Amino acid sequence: MIGELYEHALAGWMRPEVERTDGSRMPLPVEGWLHESPGDKSLLDRCLGPTLDIGSGPGRLTVALAERGIPALGIDITPYAVDLARSSGAMVMLRDVFGRVPGTGRWMTVLLADGNIGIGGDPAALLRRAGELLAPEGCALVELEPPGSPLRREEVRLCYAGLASAWFPWAFVGTDQIEDVARDAGFGEVETWTVEGRWFASISCCRVVSEPAGALPEPCEVLCEALAEDLSEDLPSPEDSPEAADSPEDLPEDLPEDLPEAAEPEVLALLRNAYSQARG
Repeated sequence: MIGELYEHALAGWMRPEVERTDGSRMPLPVEGWLHESPGDKSLLDRCLGPTLDIGSGPGRLTVALAERGIPALGIDITPYAVDLARSSGAMVMLRDVFGRVPGTGRWMTVLLADGNIGIGGDPAALLRRAGELLAPEGCALVELEPPGSPLRREEVRLCYAGLASAWFPWAFVGTDQIEDVARDAGFGEVETWTVEGRWFASISCCRVVSEPAGALPEPCEVLCEALAEDLSEDLPSPEDSPEAADSPEDLPEDLPEDLPEAAEPEVLALLRNAYSQARG
């Protein structure tokens, strides 16, 4: 029911509310997720290098990053949201942030916008996971509640016209609380800012590596390598493979049969095109 109510909200068929255990409710801010919102630009301006958009939803930020020429991958657990994002031109995969994610340890920026710091109900655990996904020089960009808001870990559910989802864990992190959460997660310096009533933080990853990092690869290469790793260890190079496919029907018939579940035809087509661009 969680996914069904959320998907119907994205489709514009209903406007569910988020209910807390104390009975209070607040609107699910779907409109802000479907279209550019005030403050988005300040987030996008701080995305440096390959960016992972966690909980990308309908993909507005993933698309905006691609339009800026920044390699970006979105992940979301809702199939309809993934389809919606792809239809807008975003490169998005059906993934749980706590599961296998392409490019682990190589992303320069991780986005947790639109309250997604609340995923799973444990912000420190989510940031620790973000630290695993980030390169040592990377940072997490997080949207927060306004100053004065407490840190709340609680159960919530979606409700609409007598329908209700199961309760699920969520968290709300006030701007005053993010430094403590970042410290618990092992992150470094925290910078906060506000735009048009929205509050954000940039949190530096301070993960220590045993060897010097050396020169960073080209951004497009990072995204291509991340996806290739997830799809197949032996994906042929552009010189040895057919031309990039424009549609699932155009994909070659001799692709390996044991590709992971991530190898949806649309993703394969995007990947081949990305490889062509990266390899020149």
